[in-house]
Amino acid sequence: MVKDERRSRGEAPDDSVFGAPCWVSLSTRDLEAAEEFYRAVFGWEWRPDSMGDRFRVALADGVPVAGIAAVASMWQMAVAWTPYFAVASADEVVARCRERGGTAAVGPIALPPGRAALLADRDGAVFGIWEGPLVTGWKQWREAAPTFIRLHTRDAFDAAIFYGEVLDWAGARPGSVEVHYNGDEVVLRSGGVVVARIHSGAVGAAPDPTIRPHWQVNFTVADVDACVRAARERGGSVLQWEEGAEEAVLADPDGARFTVTSKREP
Repeated sequence: MVKDERRSRGEAPDDSVFGAPCWVSLSTRDLEAAEEFYRAVFGWEWRPDSMGDRFRVALADGVPVAGIAAVASMWQMAVAWTPYFAVASADEVVARCRERGGTAAVGPIALPPGRAALLADRDGAVFGIWEGPLVTGWKQWREAAPTFIRLHTRDAFDAAIFYGEVLDWAGARPGSVEVHYNGDEVVLRSGGVVVARIHSGAVGAAPDPTIRPHWQVNFTVADVDACVRAARERGGSVLQWEEGAEEAVLADPDGARFTVTSKREP
């Protein structure tokens, strides 16, 4: 009852936060191939989703951790992993994004029990937003699928201003994301946990025109080498990795990129 009353007033539910990543979703062309690939790489199991036979939910030890949608061709979307940020009002966030030079590719649309939109910042990096009860409680999701995201962009400082204004980072509302500057990155924290980073080289340096801005989803795993082997065996690609390294950049058979990082990394 308390959570329902908080939501009716537009406040964050107890298991949510504002402006922080709360979900990741893969758009693909081949649902079955993606299921087999990520089952081999991460050990995920899959269940049907209420939105129909084009959608699946990934489970890690029974906990929902990610979504997959065979909509890349249908919606003319790129094959990619996309982070979603928790927001109080999808309509307000979409309006703020457009006012600041961003674009709305999809939505807001109703996806019971919430609403979602797919947006792009003014440099073209795609991200999603989610209004409503989370698929998995935020803390539970973080523990079940240790994930962080990093924005590779041309100007970290400018990007931080854009997202801060659109997603209300560093706001007065309880649960808002904290913004910190750490060397050559903008570091975002929620509840004391690092949830995202924005990187463009030195924060005070001139924008790098060679960077194609994008959000990269990073999964923390127990064995990077095993993930690399499984990706290769299942038709994926190894884009960046050295044997024994603590991190690897991979792509699934459909071309969606993601990063795996060892839990042993300090």
